[in-house]
Amino acid sequence: MIEIILCSLVTILPDYLYRRYMQDMRWGRELTIFSVWYQLRWGITACVLLSVSFITIIFYYHPTTENVSSFFRTITIVPETNGRVSKIFVENNETVEAGDLIFKLDDMLQTANVEIAQRKIEEIESAILVATSELEAAKAKISQAESAYAKALDDLTRKEALSKRNNSVVSESELKSYQYDADIQKAAIADAIANASAIESKLTSLLPAQRESAIASLDRAQVELEKTNVYAGVSGKVQQFALQVGDYVNPFLRPAGILVPSVRDVRRFQAGFNQISAQVLKPGMAAELTCVSAPFEIIPMVIVEVQDVIASGQFRPTDQLRDIQSGARPGTLPVLMEPLYPEQVRSIPPGSACIANAYTDNYRVLEEPETGFMKALFLHVVDATSVVHGAILRIQALLLPVRVLVLSDN
Repeated sequence: MIEIILCSLVTILPDYLYRRYMQDMRWGRELTIFSVWYQLRWGITACVLLSVSFITIIFYYHPTTENVSSFFRTITIVPETNGRVSKIFVENNETVEAGDLIFKLDDMLQTANVEIAQRKIEEIESAILVATSELEAAKAKISQAESAYAKALDDLTRKEALSKRNNSVVSESELKSYQYDADIQKAAIADAIANASAIESKLTSLLPAQRESAIASLDRAQVELEKTNVYAGVSGKVQQFALQVGDYVNPFLRPAGILVPSVRDVRRFQAGFNQISAQVLKPGMAAELTCVSAPFEIIPMVIVEVQDVIASGQFRPTDQLRDIQSGARPGTLPVLMEPLYPEQVRSIPPGSACIANAYTDNYRVLEEPETGFMKALFLHVVDATSVVHGAILRIQALLLPVRVLVLSDN
């Protein structure tokens, strides 16, 4: 409407003034409802053409969108394991800090597993002490076998010496008996050494490995026990938390609630502009914003990023060929905006519906010496039309409460 009124001031109005004062046409005589088109045809035609061109320039070089919001992240409160709730430490809408305990599951089974793992470690440590004593006993048996072997060897040597001096003193069978005794004691030494080696291997390899395995089992049991405690990963506020003691919680089927992290960085707004504005929207462009949750307020913004892909072209490999015709409606061009003055958006709740304008600025192009007169004139017109679009946004901000509260169906 503003564009048509402005265009009519330089088209229809001069045509009417010419008809009225130069041709002496008056309303009710030459100018009637039925003759106005014929009499003012030049002005009306020029007004239509100028209005269409004016509106096209405004909305192309200064795009606008109502698809604007400040998205925020939510975290689902779920345990890492299934279980029945035994204790609850927070309430709905309560603010929590990172690391705070939210609720606890029944841990009787996990506690029993931890106790079993601890007893297994104690059992292996006791076995290590017993094996140490057995090793000392085995070493003593080695000494005992070596002494018996030495005694048997001395007896054999003495009998052999007597037999050499007098064959009748020691018989052949008696010498063989002493030889057998010496061999038996020698074998006893080897047996004692093997027994000691087995016990030593048990102490240095088997039992330590069993102890490490038991410690790993204890760590695993403690991890499973810790999974029954659900903590807040970040600072924020607990929402939709209606958990009660005795409820059964499943990480896949039944979450406990939602944690909304606290917003501490600069609030960013995501806007979806029409695809036809893809060649116009650039990082660094000035923009303005007004939101339903903050009526009558215009917030200056700056575009910091323009996404280089459009979501409507996304696809996932399936067992069916994708038909372009069956795709979704043409998507919007995502743009990321930040406020020039962050304190102005503190009062705007995240997720608010907003309206945004982006403004093309040709100041640098106009400052270039090689810019021609006609191009400079056109760029001046483009920059000047931003005033009209800014005025439209302010009118929208003024009428926003009326449109939402009075004219809306909701």
